[in-house]
Amino acid sequence: MSARTEPIVAKPVPTASPWRRAVAARHVLATLAAAAFGMIVLCAILSPFMGTVDPRALAPTQRLKPPSELFWLGTDQFGRDVWSRVVYGARVSLTVGLAVAVASVLIGTLIGVVAGFIRWLDGIVMRIMDGLMAIPGILLAIALVSLSGASQLTVIIAITVPEVPRVVRLVRSVVLSVREEPYVEAAISVGTPLPRLLWRHVLPNCVPPLIVQATYIAASAMLTEAILSFLGAGTPPEIPSWGNMMAEGRTFFPIAPWIVLLPGIALALTILAINVLGDALRDRLDPKLAKRMGGIR
Repeated sequence: MSARTEPIVAKPVPTASPWRRAVAARHVLATLAAAAFGMIVLCAILSPFMGTVDPRALAPTQRLKPPSELFWLGTDQFGRDVWSRVVYGARVSLTVGLAVAVASVLIGTLIGVVAGFIRWLDGIVMRIMDGLMAIPGILLAIALVSLSGASQLTVIIAITVPEVPRVVRLVRSVVLSVREEPYVEAAISVGTPLPRLLWRHVLPNCVPPLIVQATYIAASAMLTEAILSFLGAGTPPEIPSWGNMMAEGRTFFPIAPWIVLLPGIALALTILAINVLGDALRDRLDPKLAKRMGGIR
């Protein structure tokens, strides 16, 4: 008798799950955002070597020229090179975003740790923070700029003040949860000095959420700076910033739309890249999300 042969059945090829495809797509978006943001930062650093001229140089005979081989992105109503102004404007926006993020995180962390760890100060500090958050940030910034005059430092301070309460609330919530952990209670019971306790056990738990929050603050600060400049309450008009360019070019938009569109596109791309990077950092630094992503094979 001949041996009976079993039919060969092809095994189905496993397909990627929707969650896995979503994770892969997020990685691709994060990579593209990092590349785009890196190019913007590189252009800002190397702006004198990017085929630019003096962004403040006036050339009335070349006013409102469309994009061409001589003027890559055209000229504005004063004959200034739009390409040079867009590239140098990146310096202003990135400086404001970085300065506001660093200042608000440092100040907010200090106040948040004190409010979360010293019980009798918690109520006082948080009521002050609630009062600041009740005022719209853009209105508070306009008021501060109006009182002290328009300058880049004033704009940074005016944007930082409304951002501090958000950082304080974030740090306070982390500190309130960490202080109940057994290792913190054990450190307190053995007489660990308060500065060492905060430095070794409390602050390290605040770093991951603060990194993510700093990216959102930087993006929000850049947008607020552009809004203030557009309203005439931001950086001085002679400084080439994206907000100033859009404010000055809005009158000539029907005949020279590149004056408004090009700095607007640069601002939108920069903020989008920072927000996407912030989402990627949140996914990486959040233990629950990182565990779910790490379990996908």
